[in-house]
Amino acid sequence: MTEQPRADRRDLRSTELYREVEAVFRRILEPSFGRISGSDDPVVSPDGTRLAFTGERLERLDAPPAHRVCVADVATGALEVVTAGPDDDRSPAWSPDGRRLAFLSDRGHEGRFQVHLLDGARLGEAAPGAEVPGSIEWLTWSPDGVRLLVGAAGAAAEVADALGSGVVGGGDKEDLPSWMPEVQGAGDEAAWRSAWILDVDAGTARRASREGLNVWEAAWCGQDGMAAIVSESPDEDSWYGAVLAVVDPSDGKERVLLRSDDQLGWVAPSPDGRTIAVVEALCSDRVIVAGDLRLVDADSGAVTRVDTAGVDVTRVAWRTNSQLAYAGVRGVDSVVGTYELGATAGADEFVTDESLGQIYPAPAHIAGGGFASLVHSWSRHPELAIHSGDGLRTVTSLGHEGSEFARRAGGTIRSITWRSPDGTDIQGFLVLPEGSGPFPLVLVVHGGPIGVARNAWGRPTNRLLAARGYALLMPNPRGSTGRGQSFAEQVYGDMGGADAADLMSGVDAVIEGGLADAERLAVMGGSYGGFMAAWLPTTTNRFRAAIALSPVTDWQSMHWTSSLARWDREILRDEPTRPGGEYFARSPVVFAHRSTTPTLVAGGLRDRAVPPGQAIEYFRALIESGVEAELVLYPEEGHGVRKLPAGIDLATRVVGWLDRHVLGHAEP
Repeated sequence: MTEQPRADRRDLRSTELYREVEAVFRRILEPSFGRISGSDDPVVSPDGTRLAFTGERLERLDAPPAHRVCVADVATGALEVVTAGPDDDRSPAWSPDGRRLAFLSDRGHEGRFQVHLLDGARLGEAAPGAEVPGSIEWLTWSPDGVRLLVGAAGAAAEVADALGSGVVGGGDKEDLPSWMPEVQGAGDEAAWRSAWILDVDAGTARRASREGLNVWEAAWCGQDGMAAIVSESPDEDSWYGAVLAVVDPSDGKERVLLRSDDQLGWVAPSPDGRTIAVVEALCSDRVIVAGDLRLVDADSGAVTRVDTAGVDVTRVAWRTNSQLAYAGVRGVDSVVGTYELGATAGADEFVTDESLGQIYPAPAHIAGGGFASLVHSWSRHPELAIHSGDGLRTVTSLGHEGSEFARRAGGTIRSITWRSPDGTDIQGFLVLPEGSGPFPLVLVVHGGPIGVARNAWGRPTNRLLAARGYALLMPNPRGSTGRGQSFAEQVYGDMGGADAADLMSGVDAVIEGGLADAERLAVMGGSYGGFMAAWLPTTTNRFRAAIALSPVTDWQSMHWTSSLARWDREILRDEPTRPGGEYFARSPVVFAHRSTTPTLVAGGLRDRAVPPGQAIEYFRALIESGVEAELVLYPEEGHGVRKLPAGIDLATRVVGWLDRHVLGHAEP
């Protein structure tokens, strides 16, 4: 393999390795070109006969996928794409009588989503709904089916880092010269989120929340009220202290029902509006809420704590005024359960070791019982399925020849458990390539830290590594979802402590089992996983290579530059101004001189959650200490590399770095 001069490392497309990696991506993805191969947001029609969802269609490797609203016949699985753009269509919602299908589309202005409506009976041309300022992020029908409650974000509103960070944008692309600066300032009106009510028949819209109140999420509370998660400030950091309130849409004023030292999400009032379900959880990210189920009396604010038998709840929905359905994670399983008002505890309805939903379990519950969901695992390409009391039945499979190739080439997965040095049992997943061990092992650390490694279809890069002979250990150390809030809280004030021991003991367990080669180890991760990929090499020289993606490396500078300043105070349980405190003691950049591990550091220039300066600092600290390192920054990416072809470029660099330093291959 011809060595590439260092000066040419920006463009790898002419290299043999890039062509090899691109060929794998093509073999996985090209069979899906022009067809629906991904899905999200499934919703079942009121009569249970049709399943609407957001479908994803890829046309080529150098362009983002298009999103279209699709409808599948529950009985036959026949799939129809019912919208045609242009731009993106998503988030379908059936009216209570099934006569209309509302959805969001930015066909009017790219990046600025507004409501559109289809006739649910014949699904013809969509009609636009009344416009509201900003870009609509969510919508829900009123109980009487004549109004829509929607949440609108201004162009400067921040995007959750779990979704890539950056700002909403909203299509305000002015023809400005390239030198024009980006400006941020307190009190920017375009940074707020607000709630609006659309009268579908009249074609009118009116604001339902007052000025100066930021509405993160909301739902109808009875026929005319609204329950919402709100804050007095619009910045992303304010979400961590947001409260549950009942809002009167007639004047937009709120009455606070619940404040918490933790975070609140997934608000769901009962149909009669008397009881409000909400999830209370320790959270790393705004859209990733997994924790304890609470029921709040809408009049008195009295709180009932629901026993879900260890499920970290990730979605809730009422089937009747007395029965609540919920979904979540217990250990490494996805769980759907129900709770009857007045009962001592909830009851499991369905348990699987596969994944339900994209990030966390998020099924669409059916009023009469059962649910619909996106289902996937390492061996199952994402498909839409329905559960109606007699097991899980596939409605529409989105698989194709490329996904079958990915399944065959990606090795096999197993769940494993090991014991940490303090005696705590730790769970995770191990992906093994073909052949017999011991294999070179990549420790893949999930984000968060309040995240979870699941039995999921996964990204092409991980499958590519398995196909090239690497074993992958994907652990759930303390701090992870699925073991309750006390388990998650153990990482607070101790990031890089006992959780790091959880990770290393997992590596040791795989080595002791004869499946990993102790002399060929690497660590890789993004966000919190990126922090660990930077931190662990400062504590041990056992890794031959490290890959730190969007890593936190300097907690003090992170605090002053990130959109999540409140969060780092909570996770470190310290103040950035305290000399020699946790902000110093938990920063990989401070101890970079201890590392001897060749490290690839990557980030996105549009990342506001973990700004690219974090990657730059650590890279320069390693270079100053004489450690081999490489810095890669992607100009169009935010928190994580999520688009093609940048993803192919990063995969090439990951494979090249591991092959060179773990396997000892010549530099590609």
